[in-house]
Amino acid sequence: MKSQRSTLNENSVRVIKISKRALFEFIYEKFIEDQDVFLDVDPLDVTNTFDINFKRGEFIFCAYKSEDAKGKIVEFPHEIDLQRLMEVLPDTTSSMYMDSRYREYTKEELTVLSKKQ
Repeated sequence: MKSQRSTLNENSVRVIKISKRALFEFIYEKFIEDQDVFLDVDPLDVTNTFDINFKRGEFIFCAYKSEDAKGKIVEFPHEIDLQRLMEVLPDTTSSMYMDSRYREYTKEELTVLSKKQ
């Protein structure tokens, strides 16, 4: 999305107002774009899943290996409930620009946490 820049005058204010859906898309796209930095992964080796809870103001983004050693597509387990994980997991970071932004879990651990009451 390239465009020519124009200069603002002293009486101008540029505004972007977006809906929840557009906000969700923006956050997700930013995570996809920077997953190599945020999650220390090779974007070509992973697949992602994500969800957002606007009521609680939480976003969860997961990267996992896209293929097994035999080249078979790896699916994200249906038993893992991202909405539930947002309720039970602590925040992994207070800033996306800190060194330790993420925490690594096994799929089994996330399945158990998804069922935690």
